[in-house]
Amino acid sequence: MRVLVVKTSSMGDVVHALPAISDMAAAIPGIEIDWLVEKGFAAMPAQHRAVRRVITLQWRKWRKSLRTPETRIAIRAWRQDMALQRYDLIIDMQGLLKSAAFACFADGPRGGYDRHSIREPLASLLYQRKASVSRKLHAVDRCRNLCAQLLDYALPASPPDFGLQPASQAWTPGQGPFAVLIPCASRPEKLWPQADWVAAGLALRSRGWSVAVMWGSPEEQRLAQAIADKIGGQVPPFLTVAQVSDTLAQAHIVVGLDTGMSHIAAAHGRPTVGIYCDHEPGLAGLTGSGPVRSLGGKGQVPNLQDVTQAIDAVLNERG
Repeated sequence: MRVLVVKTSSMGDVVHALPAISDMAAAIPGIEIDWLVEKGFAAMPAQHRAVRRVITLQWRKWRKSLRTPETRIAIRAWRQDMALQRYDLIIDMQGLLKSAAFACFADGPRGGYDRHSIREPLASLLYQRKASVSRKLHAVDRCRNLCAQLLDYALPASPPDFGLQPASQAWTPGQGPFAVLIPCASRPEKLWPQADWVAAGLALRSRGWSVAVMWGSPEEQRLAQAIADKIGGQVPPFLTVAQVSDTLAQAHIVVGLDTGMSHIAAAHGRPTVGIYCDHEPGLAGLTGSGPVRSLGGKGQVPNLQDVTQAIDAVLNERG
């Protein structure tokens, strides 16, 4: 059995798809699983123990320059890569017209959500096999249900297994336990007040731990440095996605915004507190084998007391 999974972005969505891979591997001995993903997120499926091959594309980059020779050459190479393998099933976990179109370049029958379950109903017209999955389920559970139906195995009752295998590329701020703050996000609406980050960081430092403040862009690095300077924390150099993943896997606790990094920490089973300032966490909240808390929601910015209480709660639960 050879399967291609199409889940290209974003980081949190890619993380949410990982347990479905673990389910497939457990239910179908000898299954070979490939994954199509945006190049920037390739490290996550590559770290899953059951993924054989990761196929990358750079659609976010290519769509801005489709007529240039460089882009045409890159797309041609990608299409050749997609055609190398005949698949028994191509599973579009994204549920978008663009992801369904990407799936059409692979060789094999396609499967995905039916028109009542999918984000963009027209995409379901491109599937030969379809599954009905409630849209009221968490994103992790939707992916697990989809694959179980399409591949005809019983949905496991066990908690989600993200299957991540760290590759010993961790950056650490020093010896002993350390905490991680993730105060940066792609949109300003997601941000939490800087003064509250400082207060939370000082509370963690008072426990005798080092505190690392993560970032991903030059602007985010400036914010991370400003917070670190006020709490006596440390700012790492630029880290690849694989290095970020391995670093978070070693953290004693992670406190972060609604970003892919926070979801990675939870996937590694780390005690994690997620701060949601512009999005309801209900169907995309933190999920992992360790204690997690998702606070806030659309127009409901968590206050400092809520966050510090959540930090205490996950640490106490971890023991």
